[in-house]
Amino acid sequence: MSTLDPRLPLLQNTDLNGKVVLVRVDHNVVEKGVIKDPFRIDSTFGTIHHIASKGGFPVLMTHVGRTRDKKTGRVKTGPDTSVLPIVEYLNRKIRGGFVAAELPADPDFGIVDLDFAKLEPLVKSLKAREIGGIYLPNTRWFAGEESKDDKTKALAEFFAKFADVFANDAFGSWQPHASTFDIVGKVPVSVAGFLLQKELIGLERVLNPEKPFLGVVAGAKYDTKIGPLLKLYEKTDRLLLGGVIYNAFLAAKYDVKIKGVDDEDVKLAKDLVAKDKDAGKILEPGVLVESELLESRDPAKVKLARIKDFKPGDSRGYFLDVAPESFDDPKLGEAIASAKTVFINAVMGFTPNFFEGSQRFYAEVAKNKGAKKLYGGGDTLQELKTLNPGVYLQALEDDSYYFFTGGGAVLTAIEDGAYGIKPVGALLKG
Repeated sequence: MSTLDPRLPLLQNTDLNGKVVLVRVDHNVVEKGVIKDPFRIDSTFGTIHHIASKGGFPVLMTHVGRTRDKKTGRVKTGPDTSVLPIVEYLNRKIRGGFVAAELPADPDFGIVDLDFAKLEPLVKSLKAREIGGIYLPNTRWFAGEESKDDKTKALAEFFAKFADVFANDAFGSWQPHASTFDIVGKVPVSVAGFLLQKELIGLERVLNPEKPFLGVVAGAKYDTKIGPLLKLYEKTDRLLLGGVIYNAFLAAKYDVKIKGVDDEDVKLAKDLVAKDKDAGKILEPGVLVESELLESRDPAKVKLARIKDFKPGDSRGYFLDVAPESFDDPKLGEAIASAKTVFINAVMGFTPNFFEGSQRFYAEVAKNKGAKKLYGGGDTLQELKTLNPGVYLQALEDDSYYFFTGGGAVLTAIEDGAYGIKPVGALLKG
């Protein structure tokens, strides 16, 4: 049975009666003002209900989208990245009586006026139980959330003014920002919420998996995944690659030029090729979907390519999917069917135009009833829901599946350990 670090302070061990509990959630599920999938919101209901049932006053905050221009530091606010759709969903779903807090925003630099007096009436209404909860504006609307300077410190202190207790329930928000990291220690008590606890226990199945362990990783850029990829390689019995990661591996192994793969990625991939020369852990789907175009699917410009036909020096188009027939290969089929643990942080194809490989792969994994099947969050989970809705719906009620709410957080934990995720590690010291 997986356990939590005994040093981790837990929400359920904390006196919440009459306390304002500031909860950092990861409700980053809004695109252009519309909720694309409420799974991450629903996953935090346990924490929200517990706070209310124990007499606490919940104040929630999340980031939504990318609002800050890294070059200029300017912050764009507006309805596309507002938390209002989340508040409306919460109040429909759990009748929580949440009210969205409003603060004036500078048109170029977001919320810079950190005057608590502007929110004090709302906090008084919360404590008088005239409302059920407060939802703060998008944390990325605040100057200082991501900037790592004096503004960050000031913002963390502003957030702390709301709270007697800070609860981190945002597993997917793994980067150390003001609302996830700097706030810890600024309030009397900082704890892990129920979802964060659940995710940390789930991580143990990836970090200490039951064997045989099949890892599946894809990505649009090789260099961003190289650290966790090499760590995952050491843990797995078999490893299946997709996306640009697989393309870079192929280019390095077979000395071919592939569109969309730069020389730096090929250079990095050569280390993995050399590592796998003797171990032979990496599974190679042998039939790929090759396209001359990246952003559209023109049948006249798409063809199947077989790895066995590669010749050194070949120039190839974009490999945008694994052909479904690749999974007819007995070696791939046996690796999937015999695994006791499958960790998937991958979309095989360049969706939405190239999806058949992912669809077939997810179906093959579903046939393995005995394996623990762990899916990273984000794109992986969204594609499973879109491409294999029957599998997704069944998985929600199937204990052999586990859906993480943050794929990036899982990869960070693979590389640095569960408590190497900085906002999580901060709780041990907070």
